[in-house]
Amino acid sequence: MSVLRSRYDGPILRLALPSLGALVAEPLFLATDTALVGHLGAPPLAALGVASTVLQTALGLLIFLAYATTPLVARRLGAGDRRGALHAGIDGMWLAAGLGVVLAVAGWATGPWLTGLFGAEPDVAAAAARYLRISCLGLPAMLVVVAATGLFRGLLDTRTPLVVAGVGFAANAGLNALLIYPAGLGLDGSAVGTVLAQTGMATACVLIAVRHARRGKVSLRPGRVGLAATARSGGWLFLRNLSMRVVLVATVVAATAHGTVALAATQAVFTVFSTAALGLDALAIAGQAMVGHALGAGDGTQARAVLRRLLELAGVGGLLLGLLLAACAPPLAAVFTSDGAVAAAIAAGLVVVAVGLPVGGVVWALDGVLMGAGDNRYLALAGAINVAVTLPALLWVGQASMPVTSAVTAIWWVFGVGYMLVRLVTLGVRARGSRWLVLGV
Repeated sequence: MSVLRSRYDGPILRLALPSLGALVAEPLFLATDTALVGHLGAPPLAALGVASTVLQTALGLLIFLAYATTPLVARRLGAGDRRGALHAGIDGMWLAAGLGVVLAVAGWATGPWLTGLFGAEPDVAAAAARYLRISCLGLPAMLVVVAATGLFRGLLDTRTPLVVAGVGFAANAGLNALLIYPAGLGLDGSAVGTVLAQTGMATACVLIAVRHARRGKVSLRPGRVGLAATARSGGWLFLRNLSMRVVLVATVVAATAHGTVALAATQAVFTVFSTAALGLDALAIAGQAMVGHALGAGDGTQARAVLRRLLELAGVGGLLLGLLLAACAPPLAAVFTSDGAVAAAIAAGLVVVAVGLPVGGVVWALDGVLMGAGDNRYLALAGAINVAVTLPALLWVGQASMPVTSAVTAIWWVFGVGYMLVRLVTLGVRARGSRWLVLGV
């Protein structure tokens, strides 16, 4: 197999390129909000940082609705059981809807308390609480979209999520621009616009899933066995995601300790990091579907070959993206704010992010392959190790006395580089072995 060309490149790119658009659309929702809100001033931008951290934590914990559904659907499809594959996807969407309603109610009730935990200034905390409460109304729709995306990916269809995400992003951008400024709603208008866009996306996903089910003569009722399988598969992924969110929240708390400017800058850097990460994660999505399909068909050799090629592509992609980001750091900072102090801190943080992207690309590819194999228990245990190593360093940075730009830089050396290296070790050890190569449904 040539390093420059592989017979797996075609299938990988056919799945990865549409996934790239769909994945980038998600952080672009936040990037659009951040850019529009940023010009309202540092306090609204800081409030968005606090509220979006809570929301992204909730969504990150429940992203297993997609990542657990994709391999379940792909394995059954690989084994020739299309009806079983569709059942697994429909059950995942029912589970998402139920969890979304529960989470929305809980978020509305506890919003002020949750945003108050970050220790932000009173005006920032109050604005963050309002934003969070409004945004919680869109959580059921957003989680249904996540689960439906898992169904479509498992069916080796990454174009449908791309179309839904693209239309949703355009609607979100237009609504937010209208509601924040001409309508005069400010930060609250950003939340309302995003909720409306999420509701439209969920409606489209449900209609498409119903069409698949009717063509396959599959019942739309939730099945107890299917719900249990999704919950069981997702339980370990929930713990894995929880460990990641602990690190993310600790990063924001460390920034909060250094003041509003540091928090605002960290929010902007997180936005760019998330966009780059999910862009590279497109290869991981292809890996989930292809590895799940290969293992369901009983072909372990193909699964390992896909892994090897994904690592090559991810390493090169991360390097190129890192070089581009480093070159564009100053003008990107100006997009998010007109405050000179915030812009300087953003630019410094983005350079550190660029350094870590080559490692991050390989990490996300490994993550996707192990998810596709259903090796979720190991991912959860590895996540606990990653937290234990990274958290003390973040706590130290939060307590250390240093200038704002230096603080933002230090935070991103710990999170954007150190944390990625720890994950590379824990995931790489597993991938070198064969315990993740479990064949059959």
